[in-house]
Amino acid sequence: MVDMFTPGKLGNLNLENRLIRSAVWEALADEDGYVTDMLVEYNRTVAEGGIGLIILGYSYIQPNGRQQPGQSALHSDAHVEGMRKITDAVHSAGGKISTQLVHVGPQTKPDMIGEETPVAPSAVDHGIFGMPRELSTEEVWTIVEDFGQAARRSREAGFDAIQIHGAHGYLVSQFISPLWNQRTDEFGGSLENRMRFCLEVYNTIRDNAGDLPVFIKLNVDDFVEGSTTPDDALPLASALSQKGIDAIEVSAGGALSRGKGPARTKIKTTEDEAYLMDLAKMVREAVDCTVIGMGGFRSPEVINAALASGDVDFVSMARPLIREPNLPNRWRSGDTGRSHCESCSGCFKTLSYGKGIQCLLELKAKQSHRSC
Repeated sequence: MVDMFTPGKLGNLNLENRLIRSAVWEALADEDGYVTDMLVEYNRTVAEGGIGLIILGYSYIQPNGRQQPGQSALHSDAHVEGMRKITDAVHSAGGKISTQLVHVGPQTKPDMIGEETPVAPSAVDHGIFGMPRELSTEEVWTIVEDFGQAARRSREAGFDAIQIHGAHGYLVSQFISPLWNQRTDEFGGSLENRMRFCLEVYNTIRDNAGDLPVFIKLNVDDFVEGSTTPDDALPLASALSQKGIDAIEVSAGGALSRGKGPARTKIKTTEDEAYLMDLAKMVREAVDCTVIGMGGFRSPEVINAALASGDVDFVSMARPLIREPNLPNRWRSGDTGRSHCESCSGCFKTLSYGKGIQCLLELKAKQSHRSC
């Protein structure tokens, strides 16, 4: 029977277990998106903790596709050298690592991108980030090509795989949405047209990836009225599978999902865990490729049950590995107690400390100890 320490394959990539560090914004790049020593050491530490695959936090493929300070970049060949330091560190620790390529579309601010107005498939008010500017058809094709060039840089930097960020209301997922995509060119209107951007991004990444596995984090439901539902996402998942994508990490929700985002709080019991498994099962039934489940996994018994069901081939986590980078090794040693992560999402409130994302509870405990 498959469990979390059964070796597995993602495309042609051999992984020593079924646990994946889902991408999370580390906030450790410099102000221009270049890799810092802290970002290198952060990923070395996670690799040493025994995770099967790390997915690096989202790297922007155009300057106007950036969302946050400390976010890593891959829009220029000048970023390759720093990224190589990360892959070398992870490989020296016995780990594997993937990039995650993103354009955040309208979910950013002018001072973050150096432009007056963020871009989007259509000029539809976001609600949180305001009214974006609609991309021209020519600009859309340029972004497609820039995803491909970022994939080439990922390969040159020594990454083991490449993930497309097609979730959480960023640009790829907005093109799929009938709410956010109201275009009248070949990228809008029918579901076939709304799927085109994602499929073209996949095509150009595959063309530039060499023999690296290519996979996607895909929103199967936006949990926003009028936006993407499984009726939109499952045909896209099927089309990607038919094209040969290596895996789909099943996600849902985003900034406007009202408590149904991808990183939910109040995961107190095993019954609260694995809250996206119903969507993962839908994807499993629609595709032939590898399926990665995510969504509140905290306990070995829940992880192993998900894997044994056959609905997912791997399980990904993020916040538990912020609290405990050594969690896979702890579980492998026989200490199979639940993750110490309390799912408070306080880790996203630690960035003002200037040392990247950290567990807020651990940080407070350290400060209290120093003050004694």
